[in-house]
Amino acid sequence: MEKLQMQVIDYYNCGRQEYWLEQIKKSDWGAGQFLYELLSENKFKDTVGEKSKVLMLVNEDELISFCTYAEKDDIQPTELTPWIGFVYTFPQYRGHRYAGKLFQEIEKLAKAEKVQDIFISTNHTGLYEKYGCEFYQMMNDIDGEPSRVYRKHIN
Repeated sequence: MEKLQMQVIDYYNCGRQEYWLEQIKKSDWGAGQFLYELLSENKFKDTVGEKSKVLMLVNEDELISFCTYAEKDDIQPTELTPWIGFVYTFPQYRGHRYAGKLFQEIEKLAKAEKVQDIFISTNHTGLYEKYGCEFYQMMNDIDGEPSRVYRKHIN
């Protein structure tokens, strides 16, 4: 594979929302489809908070990975904020820790906002620990299902 010229872009500031929305739609994951619906129906910020962002790791016109940096996620109600959510890497790009590039960008945003901790709700074990996240506690999601909540402390 040739060297990728990757960059992280913000969905809301990229100027090509329709194009990237169609790329998000190609994800083979239910939560990715839900993100697509929220964005296409203009309900994303109403659902997860006005200051929330959709970050995308791209190589030219190829979407590699995406996630959200949001005030709210699927653990509600809670005082915990902000959240990394909707973390997805397309299958052909998995195993290279590309999501870590998105997490680095989120850490920069969090530092600028003087955020101490970022949270992630997941059913994965052993994935987010690679990125410095620690298990925080079990909490119920909006459907009442148990979810593992991880915390990433920002230095």
